Amino acid sequence: MQRGAQYGRVMHAAPSPAPASVLGLAPVIPVVVIQDVADAVPLARALVDGGLPAIEVTLRTPAALDALAAIAAEVPDAVVGAGTLLTPEQTTAACGAGARFLVSPGWSPRLLAAMQDAGVPFLPGVSTASEVVTLLEQGVTEMKFFPAEAAGGTPYLKSLAAPLPQARFCPTGGIGAASAPSYLALPNVGCVGGTWMLPADALAAKDWGRVTELAREAAALTR
Repeated sequence: MQRGAQYGRVMHAAPSPAPASVLGLAPVIPVVVIQDVADAVPLARALVDGGLPAIEVTLRTPAALDALAAIAAEVPDAVVGAGTLLTPEQTTAACGAGARFLVSPGWSPRLLAAMQDAGVPFLPGVSTASEVVTLLEQGVTEMKFFPAEAAGGTPYLKSLAAPLPQARFCPTGGIGAASAPSYLALPNVGCVGGTWMLPADALAAKDWGRVTELAREAAALTR
C-alpha cells in the first residue's frame, strides 16, 4: 500500500521551530501538488530562492507526505506545511512528516481539535461569516478563505473587515498574479495562496529557473 494513501506510517523529520503565524511569512503561499517525490526538493529550493519560503504541500497525491518530509529534511530555509487536510489522522501524519503549519479547505469540530492540538500554526477554511464567528468564539483568528473567488472575492472579504476586525485571512482559490494585489490591499488579508508561480509546463520540464523567476515576482507583491 502506498504511504500517502494510508496516512498510517509516520516519518520523522529533523525538528524545526514552528513560525508564530503563517500569514506574515510572505505575501504569497505557493499551493503545491507533488506527483513525484524526486521533484519535491528542487521545487522547494526554487520557491525559496525566489523569496517564497512558506510552501503548502497539498495531501492530494500518494507522494505528498514523502515529499513534505523530504522538503523538511533537505530545505532548511523552507517553512513547509500541509494542505487539504480533511481528517485528524492526516493532521497527525503531516506533523510527523515535518509540517510546520496546517491548512484545511473547511473544518469540523474533530478536525479543528486535531489542528489545535498539533502545536503548529493552522488555517482552517471558511467561506461564510457564521463560520468566522464560530472560530472567533474558539479563539481562532487566522483562517483560510476558500474558495476565494467563488465565495465572493475581495468584495466579500472587504465587507467582513468592519464587523469582524479580529479575523485575518489567507484567501485561496482562483487567485492569480493579476488579482492578488487587490486581495493583499485589504486590511484583513495577511497573504494569499496560489499556484500561478507553478505553471504545468514548467513543472513538466523541471524548469526550476522559471519557477524561481515567477516566485520572485510574487514575492515582490506588497501587503
